[in-house]
Amino acid sequence: MKQYQDLDKQFIAGQWQDGSEDYFLENLNPYDNSVLNRYKCAGTQDVDRAFDVAKETSKTWSQTPPIERREIFIKAVAVLEQRKDEIIDWLINEAGSTYLKASVEYAQTRDMILEASSFPTRMKGMITNSSVPGKENYIFRKALGVVGIISPWNFPLYLSMRSIAPAIAVGNTVVVKPASQSPVTGGTFAAKLFEEAGLPAGVLNVVVGKSSVIGDYFTGHPVSKLISFTGSTPVGKGIGKIGGEGLKKLALELGGNNAFIILDDADVDRAVDAAIFGRFMHQAQICMSTNRILVHESLYEEFSQKFVQKARQLKYGDPREKDTIVGPLIDNKAAKRVVDLVQRTVDAGARLEVGGSADGNVVQPTVLTGVTRDMPIFQEEVFGPAVGIISFKDDEEAIDLANATEFGLSGALHTRDLQRGIQMAKRVETGMIHINDQSVNDEPQTPFGGEKNSGVGRFGDDFILDEMTTVQWISVQVEPRQYPF
Repeated sequence: MKQYQDLDKQFIAGQWQDGSEDYFLENLNPYDNSVLNRYKCAGTQDVDRAFDVAKETSKTWSQTPPIERREIFIKAVAVLEQRKDEIIDWLINEAGSTYLKASVEYAQTRDMILEASSFPTRMKGMITNSSVPGKENYIFRKALGVVGIISPWNFPLYLSMRSIAPAIAVGNTVVVKPASQSPVTGGTFAAKLFEEAGLPAGVLNVVVGKSSVIGDYFTGHPVSKLISFTGSTPVGKGIGKIGGEGLKKLALELGGNNAFIILDDADVDRAVDAAIFGRFMHQAQICMSTNRILVHESLYEEFSQKFVQKARQLKYGDPREKDTIVGPLIDNKAAKRVVDLVQRTVDAGARLEVGGSADGNVVQPTVLTGVTRDMPIFQEEVFGPAVGIISFKDDEEAIDLANATEFGLSGALHTRDLQRGIQMAKRVETGMIHINDQSVNDEPQTPFGGEKNSGVGRFGDDFILDEMTTVQWISVQVEPRQYPF
């Protein structure tokens, strides 16, 4: 099968074209800094055209029969399956994904499209009684119109599709601005996929450009009714401010500083395996990654020893080698930031057990013990393969430590007493928490989202359907109404 062409173009109104700006964006491989492709960047006039086309197309797309929309999604799944190797290569080369992570992301994306294929027939309204004699109330669920999506670089294909697929399935049209570090896997590949599946021109549009030029303009564009963003909390707050001023709906999945709690009755070996995966999957460049490991003092030494031993065995380096577990961070700035965070934590009194340095953009798997709540690695989102282990004396202190940051996205808790675990989990200020598992979980049929500074709104299942639609009340006065004057 011939590989996709024109992935280095803008996609507007079904046409692949260069952007209107005079400068280029180089798409770099984060492992060796080789140039994958170059984009002639989009400017504000390209953003205008994309949104205007989406607005016009929404008038017809929202009226498309639901079965017809569903068939396009079924075809998109078949196309994705045929191009599995192609997209996995792109995820490895563009996002620095290991083969394992790229394979997981492919599977998640496939599941998301399949889940969204059911949305066209799940647009349910209702009929309700009226307090007015002779009146009937009808509530219709409708598409919003145009949805703006700003996608991230860490799980670019899946996290873009998590919003793209539900949005167009329920009858919206979409304009996507992918991250500059992942324009193919976060944008143009999805456009090619749906184009091949038969999606009408103008339903899905992609603009690639510098955030400093089009970012705020894209967010505040008056045509969009909802902005979906996945990324850092500081950027998300800025998007929320602009979107709020435009009275837009917002679906924001932001940063995390997720706690992994190990109670005194936990299975240590099971907890070690789970925490290793939850911390080092995709170099911990995941908002749900295990950021702080909280261990009961009675298990602290045993857990720490076994965890460090396993971390030492993780292969790191070239993500193209299938047995690599830890690949490169997205760029050298990110690698330097993580190494600096580790050093600041060591300077504050923590003990470096393994790792702590970088080779290019690859940061070694790093473990710190003796961490306390006032240290940088406890308070900050790491977004890299380094983790601190913290001791606690009882359940109350564990809850206090778990809730001691501004974030509340995901988490994990290990115990043999499931009822105890559930009751404790309910006290953790987080949108998601997983008992006897790890913090990196996402299923398309479940509510995904955070509390506090980790975002607003929920993705997945009927929760994202609610985000991507609105309701309209239409009443019918069947019998003549008796007015008081």
